[in-house]
Amino acid sequence: MTTVKDIVLIKIPVVEDTRGNLAFIQNDILPFEFKRVYYLFDVPSNAFRGSHSHINQSEVLIALSGSFEVALNDGIEKKSFLLNKPNMGLYIPKGIWRELDNFSSGSVCLVFASDVFEETDYIRDFDEFLTSKK
Repeated sequence: MTTVKDIVLIKIPVVEDTRGNLAFIQNDILPFEFKRVYYLFDVPSNAFRGSHSHINQSEVLIALSGSFEVALNDGIEKKSFLLNKPNMGLYIPKGIWRELDNFSSGSVCLVFASDVFEETDYIRDFDEFLTSKK
């Protein structure tokens, strides 16, 4: 069973150059092979995203631009992160409840997911999530 202790920050490799830096993600960077990439943008500062858990899917979140907070809960412990660097990814394994909020103006959240979208993989009710952890 996954816990907040399984959540880690991943340093994304960067090629530094006086003309601008280049960060890259390839097969050996993430702890899983990703099958879907999506991003959140134009999120109002008073809005929140997430509020769900995945049954089988893992994700890595990266703040490409701006910043936002990620609150994580394994049903017993909580942990939160401020993401604000495009060379740092937050690995969230399956079975962790997540909530994203406090988006700064112009922020972009890039997500690498271990699987394609399947609604049946989502737990969107917190009480149901807690029950699933027992």
